[in-house]
Amino acid sequence: MSNAKKIIYSGRVQGVGFRYSTKQIASGFDVTGWIKNLDDGTVEMQVMASDPDELEAFFADILESSLGSLIKDSEVSVIPPLVGVRGFTIVR
Repeated sequence: MSNAKKIIYSGRVQGVGFRYSTKQIASGFDVTGWIKNLDDGTVEMQVMASDPDELEAFFADILESSLGSLIKDSEVSVIPPLVGVRGFTIVR
């Protein structure tokens, strides 16, 4: 069973390499998904992993990295599993 979540990050998360850095962090985890800038200045990430602990460790690494200081708030919601998504990509 897969574990999928959507997170909306707010703060100083655009124009600072946030998506690229998150993709680099994702490469160290067994996660699948994507990340993109939204028009309102926030960043949306949809991600899943077969192991819920792997997903939580990925989220923790984002917060513990230099990105953590850029994030003012995050809204997390559970979503249906991502279908047809491979790897972790930046959506433009």
